[in-house]
Amino acid sequence: MSDREFSVYQFFNDPAGLYERVRHFVDAEEAVRAFHHYTNNVACKMGLVNRVIITDGGDCTVAEWKRGEGVTWPKKPTKDI
Repeated sequence: MSDREFSVYQFFNDPAGLYERVRHFVDAEEAVRAFHHYTNNVACKMGLVNRVIITDGGDCTVAEWKRGEGVTWPKKPTKDI
């Protein structure tokens, strides 16, 4: 996997910690489309999904959504007062 390929995972609301890789080795545009889909679909709205992430070729998380919190990474910049 190169640094220009991404994977998308969804983590289920399950005590066993089940998760599913829903995209693998896709470009950034496809990863973002999948991220949006899996954070707005019926399973997510029903509370079946706790977390969705995008990882890069180095297995670093580049985007994260958590149920009840929304997008937690990257963090929104805060205004300096």
